[in-house]
Amino acid sequence: MTTVDHYKPNLRDTFFQLFEVLEIQKTSLGKGPFSAMDEDTARASLEGFLEVMQSAWAPAFAPGDREGAVFDGKGNVKLPAGYKKALDAYFSGGWNKLELPESLGGYGAPPTVQWSAFELMAGANPSVCFYVLGNVMVRIIDQFGTDAQKKRYVQNMLDGHWGATMVLTEPGAGSDVGAGTTKATHVAGDEYHLEGVKRFITNGDFDHPANIVHMVLARPEGAGPGTKGLSLFIVPKFWVEADGSIGARNGAVVTQVEHKMGIKGSATCELTLGDGAPCRGLLLGEVHQGIAQMFHVIEYARMGVGTKSMATLSTAYLNALEYTRVRKQGADLAKQMDKAAPRVEIIRHPDVRRMLMLQKAFAEGLRAVVLWTASIQDQVAISGGHGNESSRQLDALNDLMLPLIKGYGSEKVYELLAVSLQCFGGSGYCEDYPIEQYIRDQKIDSLYEGTTHIQALDLFFRKIGRDRGATLTALVGQIAKTAAGLPAELGVEKAALEAAIGDVQGIMGAMMGKLGQSVYHVGFQGNRILFALAELVIGWRLAVSAQVAHGKVGSATGEDKAFYRGKLAAARFYAKNVLPGLALTRKLIEAGDLELMELPDDSW
Repeated sequence: MTTVDHYKPNLRDTFFQLFEVLEIQKTSLGKGPFSAMDEDTARASLEGFLEVMQSAWAPAFAPGDREGAVFDGKGNVKLPAGYKKALDAYFSGGWNKLELPESLGGYGAPPTVQWSAFELMAGANPSVCFYVLGNVMVRIIDQFGTDAQKKRYVQNMLDGHWGATMVLTEPGAGSDVGAGTTKATHVAGDEYHLEGVKRFITNGDFDHPANIVHMVLARPEGAGPGTKGLSLFIVPKFWVEADGSIGARNGAVVTQVEHKMGIKGSATCELTLGDGAPCRGLLLGEVHQGIAQMFHVIEYARMGVGTKSMATLSTAYLNALEYTRVRKQGADLAKQMDKAAPRVEIIRHPDVRRMLMLQKAFAEGLRAVVLWTASIQDQVAISGGHGNESSRQLDALNDLMLPLIKGYGSEKVYELLAVSLQCFGGSGYCEDYPIEQYIRDQKIDSLYEGTTHIQALDLFFRKIGRDRGATLTALVGQIAKTAAGLPAELGVEKAALEAAIGDVQGIMGAMMGKLGQSVYHVGFQGNRILFALAELVIGWRLAVSAQVAHGKVGSATGEDKAFYRGKLAAARFYAKNVLPGLALTRKLIEAGDLELMELPDDSW
């Protein structure tokens, strides 16, 4: 095992979720905007995509961390050498088309297939992932831009494989996007000049594409305060003329690159606008709806961050599993008093088995949740797309899931990566193995695109509160229906799910009462609410997977039988060891008070 071949994919589990549990060959493929893709094409696409990830992306994982993204102090960032090879392989093979609709020359893959591919990217080399954000931004411009803006940018971005960024954060505002002070002054038509400083801009410059398109939130002169006063502007590194030709260097310049704990090959930049040269930008769609337009990108990014975390846990677990199968240390615990007893592989030790199953249950459970949520996105597209009245309930369900995937997924994975490292003992702490870099590269996931508590507040106030719990009630109803239909052989899972449903309902009931006392109760308990709901949903999707596996294990042979047995074991372990914890969470929330808010600041 080396860091060169660090990536351990689990395409078998992905295919299990896609084609055995979700059955997208019946529900998504061949329908509506996905009419061009069938099951064989989807499987072959993911298999081919994985080959590129393993041959071109994974080998650059550790070297990119050691080299880092290099800033020259003059606005230019140089990529690690392996990243250029990775991006060349990605684009030359046409793999960017997996994320694009047919209308933009893509393969017309549904979100279920797209997010399956994203997992492979994020697992192989997370720092490279967001260098291909142009795939997303070109869709935003195509959706919201004027005809003239599309003429300037869409085909250029597609043919030239241009980079792109999402530019929100400012040094003084942080996650409080509405406090941003970057201003936009109208010049003529849809053109504005922007002035300000943005911070923590992922891949704000890099030396692979001919151009980079920054999508910048700024406040036009005279606009109101908060997020509603922000507009979204297309700001290229090099100005793009009306005929699509590339012009002079624009006044959007990287002035600093952060020195970070992880994802060191990803250039996290300070971007200065309009200092020394005008920063020209076009008002997207010639409408002042910046935060609504940007939320399409934010939602993609949050799903992407959660998927990145899941992918990292999955490869960490499989690396740990491989190591514990070959590393011999100590005698079998039952023979520890026999000094002549043979040394055994550490996978034979009970605590190692516990650690492995903890990782397996969550890695596969999170994958099941991500792909089930992606299947909702499939149906949203088939029903007419986001904002269409016929897909309103599906949209709401997708929105409810995002803080669980991003907020809970990123927190839980960071915790579990320490368990992965523990399986290696002292070797895991060394650079010889990839786990220490996994931990460093993953920690950012609970920070960017909205910290964990921001996700918790979003869940409680927006995703649950805005429809008075209707979407949550419908989701819990689905879970209860699954529990009621589980066979007798899955009685443990049934009982655990039903108890967990009662605990989540009790938590929500308790919070309604506490909210009447003080909103601070939500501040104290928000993360617990987020975690409890996420753990219920994970347990549900593991139970659904176990039900499918139960129906197949009897007739299965060889590797398939072992796979299905593993599915049953993961669901059983989770039902016995994780879901019961929701009862304690409920008690803690019910007993919660506001004493910490009353403690004087000078007593800390």
